[in-house]
Amino acid sequence: MREPHRWSVASPRGRCNVGVRPWYTDIVFTGLVEDVGTVARADRRSDALVLAIRPHRLPPGELVAGESICHDGACLTVTETGRETFGVLAGAETLARTTLGGLRTGSRVNLERALRVGDRLGGHWVTGHIDGTGELAARRDLGANLVLVVRAAPALLRYIVEKGSIAIAGVSLTVNAVDAESFAVAIIPHTREHTTLGALAIGERVNLEVDILAKHVEKLMGGRP
Repeated sequence: MREPHRWSVASPRGRCNVGVRPWYTDIVFTGLVEDVGTVARADRRSDALVLAIRPHRLPPGELVAGESICHDGACLTVTETGRETFGVLAGAETLARTTLGGLRTGSRVNLERALRVGDRLGGHWVTGHIDGTGELAARRDLGANLVLVVRAAPALLRYIVEKGSIAIAGVSLTVNAVDAESFAVAIIPHTREHTTLGALAIGERVNLEVDILAKHVEKLMGGRP
């Protein structure tokens, strides 16, 4: 049996769709962050942003041009690889819908490679297609954990339910509470240490991806709330 690879191409909307390997149906992630990388270079080119990312643990030499990597929850295609960094390009649509446009040299980003056939799905089904952004409204310690309260638009909150799943900056989390303006999650010490969430400041924006199953159910029900 041949070893599966993570191959993909970017669509005009900045989303990663399978275009090389016929035995893949789509590019998916789990929301379990593998590494936190640092932006080594950020160059504006017309309406796009070209990024060079320096991973901390992922060996750039193992990556190949064309594969998909989640960056703070947004799926981007690797365009080039080097000894210490790899390159990606975020297009206009991606910059308009995500927080990636605010990345600068030195910024830290959560990284996750796409699933391969046979990988464990340890978090939840994450597509890397950002639905919108939220704003950190509050943060407080709760024992060893960190509680984050994120303010989001009603169009996103309708898909967020207590004990449901949400991806914040690419991190799979369980919703602890939700109201008409915001929702809350609890970050365990491991997540706090190994992702960017522990360093979030009040007012900072984060990428949000709601559970895609909720959107499918809504469509099957004819769009009824």
